[in-house]
Amino acid sequence: MFFKPLALALATVAALVAPLARAQDAYPSKPVKIVVPYAPGGPNDIVARLIAQKLGEIEKQSFIVENKAGGGSNIGADFVARAPADGYTFLIVATSHAINMTLFPKEQLKYDLLKDLTPVSMVMTGPLVLVTRPDFAANNLKELVAAAKAKPGELSFASSGNGSSTHLGGEMLNTAAGIKTIHVPYKGSGPGLTDVMGGQTTYMLDTMISATPFITSGKLKALAVTGKKRSPVLPNVPTVAEQGYPGFEAVAFIGMMAPAATPKAIVDRISGDMQKVLAMPDIRDKLAAQGFTAEWMAPADFGSHLQKEVPKWGAIVKGSNVKLD
Repeated sequence: MFFKPLALALATVAALVAPLARAQDAYPSKPVKIVVPYAPGGPNDIVARLIAQKLGEIEKQSFIVENKAGGGSNIGADFVARAPADGYTFLIVATSHAINMTLFPKEQLKYDLLKDLTPVSMVMTGPLVLVTRPDFAANNLKELVAAAKAKPGELSFASSGNGSSTHLGGEMLNTAAGIKTIHVPYKGSGPGLTDVMGGQTTYMLDTMISATPFITSGKLKALAVTGKKRSPVLPNVPTVAEQGYPGFEAVAFIGMMAPAATPKAIVDRISGDMQKVLAMPDIRDKLAAQGFTAEWMAPADFGSHLQKEVPKWGAIVKGSNVKLD
């Protein structure tokens, strides 16, 4: 008599678990959305579309890129933070999100990068490159610093906007070199680089993808890159650290996150897929051609990276007294 209720209970549990198991086995059973919190055409969008295609091939399901620009990349991030945690919505995150945790007043941020989202994988990293016009007198970082010290407050540097990595990279260099130059914010890299070429501003620390075409065409000259080691795209350009500032590093990153309560099994699955994608020679070559390094990190490792990036950039925001436009 004892065994009949027990058997009935076990059968009931099995009946409840079986649909869940089938649902997980069937994942993904519908298109998966990758939200890019920037306008189409930029580095984040380009990278998202590259990996979306490959993820779709691996999972035999559509991975659709959806651009939700605005709010300094916060609108798209908040959208994903509030999305159902079912594995069908992911977010492309970048250095700007780590910066925003300090840059924006708490009352303006509706999400917390480290609490409301869960890390899936690092995707890539890329240094900035310091460029100036070809006829500017300085031909290396030492000469640029000397020129800035000779005329404090007269040299200027462009950025793609207040609080951007290109802005804070410039502020970081000012602090490291002990110089004072004027920050001139623009609405994007294009206008900033145009004014550097035209001599309206002295120099700019910009992303490789934006600046390299102008360097190779001779419209700009590169004085330094901000990574730990030289970029294979510009192998003859020394790092900032090589030129007298050991330990200097200002590297942008792009990664992938999901809503915080997304099941670990799904997070691990997509992270594993990302590891395969980022090991593909064609993906690595396409990223390298644009100055990026494909760099997979497991969820826990990417989480640790973010835990360091937020206070690192936060210290620069506070130290340089950066204000939003």
